[in-house]
Amino acid sequence: MTGTAPAAPTAPEHARTVLVLRALGLGDLLAGVPALRALCRGFPGHRVVLAAPAELGEAAAATGAVDRLLPAAAPGRAVPRTLHWTGPPPDVAVDLHGNGPPSHRLLAALHPRRLFAFAHPGTPGIAGPPWYADEHERDRWCRLLRWYGLHADPADLRLPRPAGPGPAPGAVVVHPGAGSPARRWPVERFAVVAEELRARGHRVVVTGGADEDGLVADLAQRARLPDTDVFGGGLPFARLSALVAGARAVVSGDTGIAHLAVAHATPSVTLCGPVAPRRWGPPAGDPCHLALWHGPEGDPHGRRPDPALLKIRPDEVLAALDTLPAPPVPASPAPPG
Repeated sequence: MTGTAPAAPTAPEHARTVLVLRALGLGDLLAGVPALRALCRGFPGHRVVLAAPAELGEAAAATGAVDRLLPAAAPGRAVPRTLHWTGPPPDVAVDLHGNGPPSHRLLAALHPRRLFAFAHPGTPGIAGPPWYADEHERDRWCRLLRWYGLHADPADLRLPRPAGPGPAPGAVVVHPGAGSPARRWPVERFAVVAEELRARGHRVVVTGGADEDGLVADLAQRARLPDTDVFGGGLPFARLSALVAGARAVVSGDTGIAHLAVAHATPSVTLCGPVAPRRWGPPAGDPCHLALWHGPEGDPHGRRPDPALLKIRPDEVLAALDTLPAPPVPASPAPPG
């Protein structure tokens, strides 16, 4: 994986460029897909360059709205200290990273012709709409672009189906990991769900991120899963995407794979806590995607499972899975948007 999406052949480097800052994780990228596609449509003939972690190159290419990925990241999901941008300033710079001011200033230092960002008292020279903390992530960035005159639809979030079958067609994918301990449901509860699903005749596979092999192995041992159904080490995006697209269902916390299930219309149960689903969960009212939530909200960066998450019981997860519809019939890959 190179971290680079195919470049538009007709435009020279940096000419008519839209630079988008979103140096965050997979779930953040997928939540930003509607905004990225709005920018792609709103600036025809421009190259869309996404400043994001290099490992998201394949995912960015799959959106159909990114021409090139500019590697950018910082520890703890912070604003990168610098962007390795060379050549003329971009035509348009778009802050999809946060409400500023550090991210505003990072982009302003490149002297773009236009800068799209939310208003902030720390950067009074940047006009933009107000920031609302209690707003869904997809809605937030679409509202930002609409303020600047672009049409943006939060529902434009599907990814094209990968070509060919996934590594475990029809399986239930269980993903116990998350970006912080506060969002990790106890592994022994995941094991109860996995064991019961296997007792009902379902194939269950477990996945995890690159640094979650211990968690994956623990769950696999507790649920007595065969080695063929254990996908640790952080699957490459293309393989993970194919796995999710071909799955019977996905069970996970509020993390990237939950957003990937929504992007592929794969039925899912998302265990939410400490952040409410109204801010990060699947589309409300979609029977294919159920979010379990008891509240109240807590610290998403906490060092132990949040009390709201611990209120969710295995029997509740199994009951939610029972209500999910069957996955849609696979269709031929279609262009996004």
